[in-house]
Amino acid sequence: MKTRHIGLREYARVWHDMQTFTNSRSTETPDEIWFLQHPPVFTLGRNGKREHLLDTGDIPVIQVDRGGQVTYHGPGQLIVYTLLDLTRRRLGVQSLVQILEQAVIDLLDGYGIRASRRDKAPGVYIEGSKVAALGLRVRRGCCFHGLSLNVDMDLAPFSMINPCGYPGLQVTQLAELGVSAPLDAIAKEFQMHFEQLLDEPTHE
Repeated sequence: MKTRHIGLREYARVWHDMQTFTNSRSTETPDEIWFLQHPPVFTLGRNGKREHLLDTGDIPVIQVDRGGQVTYHGPGQLIVYTLLDLTRRRLGVQSLVQILEQAVIDLLDGYGIRASRRDKAPGVYIEGSKVAALGLRVRRGCCFHGLSLNVDMDLAPFSMINPCGYPGLQVTQLAELGVSAPLDAIAKEFQMHFEQLLDEPTHE
């Protein structure tokens, strides 16, 4: 798997790059994992309801092709895009979702933080507050988009939406939980856990 650290990059540009990569890849193309941050932006999933946009102010809203409802991206949030050939890996979408969630749960466990997942509400939660959100798209057996993990960011824009379509859902971040590790260190730890889980026997 190839790793790319992209830095701070406009959402629309990266979205276009993910689509181009997925549309042009062959059965021999190596999978990639991208780590980055986005400038402030709200993204609405392909079946997302605009009623969950409460008062977005001057922050742009982009309707995209991933699953899920609305979420916020901004500096200080670790974005992880997983561009995988699921057919080649014999990996089902739900299994990938569970692997992504578990990688975050294992990462947090290393800091003594107990986190969990919820049925029918993808993501990772700490005492009811969401710390990581997921949204994927699968095309021709290959996936793109991925996960966002709140590390050390301005959480205020989440109050301008119903996060992930849930009114009143609280969000949190690693900085509020006493984790002061830099974003690149968190990325390395996440990748370690993610690849370990990905290499385990899969459940389609």
